[in-house]
Amino acid sequence: MAVRVLLLTGWLLAGSAAAVAHWFGPGVDGRKLDLVARHVRTAEAAAAAENYADAADEYAAAIKELPDGRTADARRIRLERAKAQMLARQLPEAHGDLRGLVDEISADADADAKLLADARSTLANAQYYTTWLMRLEGLGRDEWEPEIEASRQTYRLLAEDADRRGDAAAATKHREDLESAVRLARLDLSELQGLNLPKQCNGCCSCAGRKPGKKQGPPRQNDVRGAGGAPPIDDTGH
Repeated sequence: MAVRVLLLTGWLLAGSAAAVAHWFGPGVDGRKLDLVARHVRTAEAAAAAENYADAADEYAAAIKELPDGRTADARRIRLERAKAQMLARQLPEAHGDLRGLVDEISADADADAKLLADARSTLANAQYYTTWLMRLEGLGRDEWEPEIEASRQTYRLLAEDADRRGDAAAATKHREDLESAVRLARLDLSELQGLNLPKQCNGCCSCAGRKPGKKQGPPRQNDVRGAGGAPPIDDTGH
């Protein structure tokens, strides 16, 4: 099943000075925000060059330089950092921060609904890839099933929310992601082992702290889209 995916760079923060000024607003420490903006632009450039570890580091530096009280801005940058981490062999770290971030935004009645939806979708993707790793490592269903079940529930919630907003494209994408999560849970281990690792899993360790072994077999696409698989975070198709 064909699955549409979002470009990583489409998620990254705008690099222009005008966009940064619009994002942060006036009346704050200009020098600090200028430094934050430089880190953000550097992170964007690093991600565009597929230097995702550098991008994650630059986002972390931007968060550190944010003036006090910029909670919403910090959340946005944390989300972008997590997205970069997922492509930088830092899936467990991204997974952990995303869980906290989603809980934090959910508890804030004034939080941006679009940011919450984006964070939830990213967490569901992290849970999807964590499930992939856990299965390859031979963990039992009782260990990996809660991860993929949480992913399925989130995709379903996002699809229902998109329906309520009248966003047919988003609803379709989230339903495709939901089908992908179901397929991942149902795939025989031998079938999963025959697929190349996605970027988000390659060289990474799961929450259990063990690397998956190398799998043999002919080169194939890096996700399970042929079986209704969820989209990778990136859009490179390799």
